[in-house]
Amino acid sequence: MLEIKDLKVSFTDDWGGEAVDGASLRMNAGERLGLVGESGSGKTMLALTVAGLIPRSRTEVTGEILFEGADLLKRKPKELRSLQGKDIGMIFQEPMTSLNPLMRIGKQIEEALKLHTGLCAQRRREKALEVMELVELPEPELTYAKYPHQLSGGQRQRAMIASAFITDPKLLIADEPTTALDVTVQGQIIKLLKRLNENRGVGILFISHDLSVIRKLCTRVAVMHAGKIVEQGNTEDVFTNPQHEYTKRLIAAIPTREKRSR
Repeated sequence: MLEIKDLKVSFTDDWGGEAVDGASLRMNAGERLGLVGESGSGKTMLALTVAGLIPRSRTEVTGEILFEGADLLKRKPKELRSLQGKDIGMIFQEPMTSLNPLMRIGKQIEEALKLHTGLCAQRRREKALEVMELVELPEPELTYAKYPHQLSGGQRQRAMIASAFITDPKLLIADEPTTALDVTVQGQIIKLLKRLNENRGVGILFISHDLSVIRKLCTRVAVMHAGKIVEQGNTEDVFTNPQHEYTKRLIAAIPTREKRSR
């Protein structure tokens, strides 16, 4: 479904840095692929480039991003907009900064339907309530009329997932969606994403620096360091028998009971 070939993303402004440096990655339809690495390794920039959300005026992008065989980098802005929010959905790290504080939750969830379908207002509302129930938002009818500040952190993240999922995308990019949540809610969100993947067949590219979350959710994992993909493979294989020195250091850094005294 997704194949990234030698992707390079450089900033052309005063910073002038290279965020992604020749990354290559392949993802099958319906797969749960984890992308791990420390902060600043280029994970988010890679994801935003795939989603078409980086400002082209400030960046230089080379390589290929093949989505179902077509290169996204060669598509015109209008063609990209037809994919964004429809075939490719995105869940961001902090829902409070991604949701519009002045817009009711239900209207935000159904916004992609307004952009990408010809459904009437009543049918959009019905579809929004269906997907709110699917992601287990409490009392969908009441929650539909609420504002983001009236929801808990976990509920806001579920609303973001509902918003990204309402058009039945083929690829869902989740950029550290559980980082701002407590452990209990984090576990609920992971179970929800896994269920959506298994029941609906949506492919999930899950980005995180939390290896324990990746291990619970993803079947395959790719390790990113300094803008490059340094290792990828079956999740258990990578965790139990890492090949690259950086991957070994990442796994060695996971806290254990034995390390507590140190």
